[in-house]
Amino acid sequence: MILTVTLNTALDITYRVRSLRPHASHRVSDVTERPGGKGVNVARVLAALGHEVTVTGFAGGGTGRAVRDRLAGTPGVTDALVPVAGATRRTIAVVDDLSGDTTQLNEPGPQIAPPEWNAFLDRYEQLLPAASAVALCGSLPPGVPVGAYAGLVRTARAHGVPVLLDTSGEPLRRGVAARPDIIKPNAGELAELTGSHEPLRATRDARRRGAHAVVASLGAQGLLAVTPEGHWRATPPALLHGNPTGAGDSAVAALLAGLVEHRPWPDRLTHAVALSAATVRAPAAGEFDRATYEELLGRVAVAGVVGVA
Repeated sequence: MILTVTLNTALDITYRVRSLRPHASHRVSDVTERPGGKGVNVARVLAALGHEVTVTGFAGGGTGRAVRDRLAGTPGVTDALVPVAGATRRTIAVVDDLSGDTTQLNEPGPQIAPPEWNAFLDRYEQLLPAASAVALCGSLPPGVPVGAYAGLVRTARAHGVPVLLDTSGEPLRRGVAARPDIIKPNAGELAELTGSHEPLRATRDARRRGAHAVVASLGAQGLLAVTPEGHWRATPPALLHGNPTGAGDSAVAALLAGLVEHRPWPDRLTHAVALSAATVRAPAAGEFDRATYEELLGRVAVAGVVGVA
């Protein structure tokens, strides 16, 4: 079982419009609602790949019930969310069909009370012994300590469970110091962590801060991985147009699958880039176009990188 942690779960709502224009009314051509938050998206992709996944974090209010109802219909995903008094947030993605651009609106999460945080910590401890890997994903809702991920990384390591951390800002800075097995920042998050906008230098600095392996997402340019086994750059064959929401979460899912299946790093990166690109062709985060994924697996280029200490 792979465990994903989403402390700031969401109900993801995607609107499609012909052309998004400021100060104008729009007719929506299509609406989709999915359970969301980064770790939930990761879980849904992993389940589609054939893995058993357990989802934990927080859920509350009407949107929390909607998230749980939709998770209940997802084969391979077990709901271990902790109920809270506050309402789970919504995220709104507006997809412009003419340009292919997506505008994202993210609500804040619910206020988490100390007893609710303690209840989550108890649930996390209970779930870890059965986990083959754990992913800690996304932002922290109000009331959760800023060093929460650092503590969760240490707890997973104490149980001998490899952990992937995918967050940003101060939670990432503190979490890296707890020595996670993998971090997966994007270029902006990596620059914020290290102060460097040069990807090779920034990944090296991130490893020095404590991460065992760093896989940096470079958007349409693919992934850069710096690991103890080697350093690689993985690039897609072409730029795909569509909705990029959730593409990074699909990359995390592929990295976790490769970890538990003991694949070599170049193979993990090939699957991560192909799956991420195939998510751009899907209607919503947490989904991917399987035909695109399978077609791209043979076309992703993975090359060794020199100049990384």
